[in-house]
Amino acid sequence: MPDVLSAPLVVEFPFTRSLGPVQSAFLTGLRERTVLGVRTGDGRVLVPPVEYDPVTAEELRELTEVATTGTVTTWAWNPAPRRDQPLATPFAWVLVRLDGADTALLHVLDAPGPEAVNTGMRVRIRWAPQRTGAITDIACFEPYESEPTAGSTPHSGEFADPVTGIVTAARLDYTYTPGRAQSAYLNALAEQRTVGERCPSCRKVYVPPRGACPTCGVATAEQVEVGPRGTVTTYCIVNIKAKNLDIEVPYVYAHIALDGADLALHGRIGGIPYDQVRMGLRVEPVWTVGARHPDHYRPTGEPDADYDAYKELL
Repeated sequence: MPDVLSAPLVVEFPFTRSLGPVQSAFLTGLRERTVLGVRTGDGRVLVPPVEYDPVTAEELRELTEVATTGTVTTWAWNPAPRRDQPLATPFAWVLVRLDGADTALLHVLDAPGPEAVNTGMRVRIRWAPQRTGAITDIACFEPYESEPTAGSTPHSGEFADPVTGIVTAARLDYTYTPGRAQSAYLNALAEQRTVGERCPSCRKVYVPPRGACPTCGVATAEQVEVGPRGTVTTYCIVNIKAKNLDIEVPYVYAHIALDGADLALHGRIGGIPYDQVRMGLRVEPVWTVGARHPDHYRPTGEPDADYDAYKELL
């Protein structure tokens, strides 16, 4: 039995968004150790605040300050915190209805164990020592014996130096394990060959193979070696340099229909000025020593392919 391939993969990017008046006031308030909600037309106080009533879609702007104490409405114990979670020690995820609010806020509770947590327990905010205007300005909740307080206080939402935008790092770590078809494809690439699989029904050759025909829905097993040369079917010019990618911009990324394939794969085009890349350009792979896939594709010097030869692969 062949070895099972697997590799750790990370998808990561910064998500930047601007804040409207409600979210700006809420996050700036956290920086100032103030929790703001928004009042709806029927008198409910929503914390965290939203810009539109989730029931009526009415625009909401009436801000109100609520207490920093509250009641746990439900919870779940987390025995093994992950990277970048609020606490490094085991904690409880909790929904807390702050005094004066009618909805619950999701955060974490610092507790010695699940036996110390219960629905209905009283808690209070523990503020972060350094606050910047983010939900993490609430370091966590902690148990706190107190009587619930009713009501809330109108607030203008005005603060000095308000927070107007946030940047959130989105990241997904996972281990990818290809199936039989893609393992064969990757192993062939390590030998500087490209293989696809032919559908037994429509006879199309798919590269990279997926183990089934996306058109007919039937399993594929017949391997077909394609290329190595191919045709640029379409392309884009990249003008923004990617993090951790040592390629100078601008450069061209293209869909390439390898000879004998019925599906275009993508690859970088090199060996030619970016503004001379064109549809129909004939290209071939360039391999580097020890690489498991082509570094880029370069022009072969052949005449351009006729449009009719690749129009079905656009």
